[in-house]
Amino acid sequence: MKTVIWFRKDLRIFDNPALTAGIEKGADTALFFVTPKQWQQHDMAPIQADFIIRHLKLLKVQLAAYDIELKVVQVDDFNAQVEYIVSHHKNDSLLANIELLLNEKLRDQQIINRGLNLTLFADDCIVPAGSVLNGQGQMFKVFSPFKRAWLKHVLHQGLQVTSVPEGKVLPTTDENELFDEFEIQRRDSSRWPLADQVLQDVLPNFFQFKLRGYHENRDFPGIKGTSGLSPYFAIGTLSARAIASQLIQSKPELLENPNYPEFAWLNELIWRDFYLHLIYHYPNLCKHQNFNDKYDKLAWPNNDKWFKAWCEGKTGYPIVDAAMKQLLDTGWMHNRLRMIVASFLTKHLRCDWRLGEKFFMQHLIDGEFAANNGGWQWSASTGCDAQPYFRVFNPILQSQKFDPQGTFIRKYCQELKQVPDKHIHFPHEYLAKQGRQKDYCPAIVEHKSARLAALEFYKQA
Repeated sequence: MKTVIWFRKDLRIFDNPALTAGIEKGADTALFFVTPKQWQQHDMAPIQADFIIRHLKLLKVQLAAYDIELKVVQVDDFNAQVEYIVSHHKNDSLLANIELLLNEKLRDQQIINRGLNLTLFADDCIVPAGSVLNGQGQMFKVFSPFKRAWLKHVLHQGLQVTSVPEGKVLPTTDENELFDEFEIQRRDSSRWPLADQVLQDVLPNFFQFKLRGYHENRDFPGIKGTSGLSPYFAIGTLSARAIASQLIQSKPELLENPNYPEFAWLNELIWRDFYLHLIYHYPNLCKHQNFNDKYDKLAWPNNDKWFKAWCEGKTGYPIVDAAMKQLLDTGWMHNRLRMIVASFLTKHLRCDWRLGEKFFMQHLIDGEFAANNGGWQWSASTGCDAQPYFRVFNPILQSQKFDPQGTFIRKYCQELKQVPDKHIHFPHEYLAKQGRQKDYCPAIVEHKSARLAALEFYKQA
């Protein structure tokens, strides 16, 4: 029986349980499916598709060092994946890492039901899904006790990080010669380095120079204070588990004392696990359902004109518009800004959070269903341990607090470059006095009245 390693969202060598097991069993074949129809159905951003293809080229070279050939096969969707495997690998032993999303789990179960030998390894989360439970053996519905239980679990059981032996040193290969073109929409992702360079340069730099100040700098989009690792976690080219283990080994006191500044970054990794564990326990979240079903009663107005203005960064609120332009320009958005624009869409404009969730997935290089869904439902107050419905971010105050000099705003809203700092956060009155009203789009809603309308709207539930 031949052993085949099936790569999915785990395009890496280090800390890859399925790969480690495959090497031990003498595997010489690996498989990855490019699924244009499925990717489109799941709203994958073209920039993320390009990011995946670039890392497949890197992975092909890395696997060659272990005498493993990576076969990249294009099929339409998950059903076609199943049929391909039944046709080509019916008598093989398939090794793969678990995917937690509903369609992926159903696909794997279908393969097992067809009588194939598929072995799955826990990999999606830092701490295995289902292993952090409350006293009643259920998933936590509040983040803080989940975090405490998560830390206790790691303290007592550690993190299981797998390793592989050293591969052969191979001559450099031109990545452009490795694959034919696939029938997918792609957008250039080259401003993001490949994962091997991140491990070599970016991550050590973050740990050495940025980690201690992360808690102070992470909310300011004009500062490069974040790690920038989310795109790599999203497609599995870096292991969140291995990096969390590296952090904890260097600062073991973080598991028992959250007062260290470095804990702020570990806390973000735990939030990511929290949303992944929720998907495991509540698979219907994959169907875009409200976690808190009382909000099913809400009849979202979904003003098309307002939604279009939000998508294009033309709301008249500079911090919102700059954030949306950052997304459109780069395929990424600062996390504080994600909360601001999500709150604005759902509370000020009363547009269904699912519209924003979909738009983000269609544009983000780090689009990851669990985190994206969790973040949108948190902002819309419909999710697990979400912000209360009556908390409505004031975009002007958020702008003044987190971009005080307008550094970020001026980068993406060039038309406001000459506006003084004290007017940059809501420049309409200043521009009117200058006779320059046409220089910037008008505000599509007024904050105070929009807030009151949001409160009345949510009271329906």
